[in-house]
Amino acid sequence: MPAATRDRGLEAAVELLGAEGMRALTHARVDDRAGLPPGSTSNWFRTRRALIGGVVDWIAEHERADFDPAALASIKGVDDLIEGLAAMTEVQAGPFAARTRARYALFLELTGDPELAEPLLRQRREFERWTERIVITVGIADPGPATRAIMALCDGLLLHRLTVDPLLDLRPAIDRAVRALAQS
Repeated sequence: MPAATRDRGLEAAVELLGAEGMRALTHARVDDRAGLPPGSTSNWFRTRRALIGGVVDWIAEHERADFDPAALASIKGVDDLIEGLAAMTEVQAGPFAARTRARYALFLELTGDPELAEPLLRQRREFERWTERIVITVGIADPGPATRAIMALCDGLLLHRLTVDPLLDLRPAIDRAVRALAQS
């Protein structure tokens, strides 16, 4: 399977996983969703475990590509941080919603398989370091706990937006939390 076909299959797998959950992730369903000939996905990923590993790697790779190191330099204060978090959360709940749902499904499914979960966990740690650098830049005290609080808030808002209230305005909660952390 050429790289373009492999990528098309992985993208379809992420969409399938994000729309229908872990049980829907089969080689045949991925082939069908990607418009590939039957057996294409299993040629690249022989087992379901290999397919899951490919999906985990694909998500982590694409999320790393979405990080814009220049964005770090543009965040100078609390207002910039609020704007950046709100924009990032909107994108994760909007255009990247299937990928976000897939990531959450994988985090839950792979809690007992640290080896398979490692690329997602590594990506999470990198995002935490990136966020902590921003928190330090804007002058929020006790940056480690503040970073974890901000990330937990954004995860909670994302989960709420994706599962309960697709029209939830994320900005007020982000604004309130970041300002409270900045004043403590």
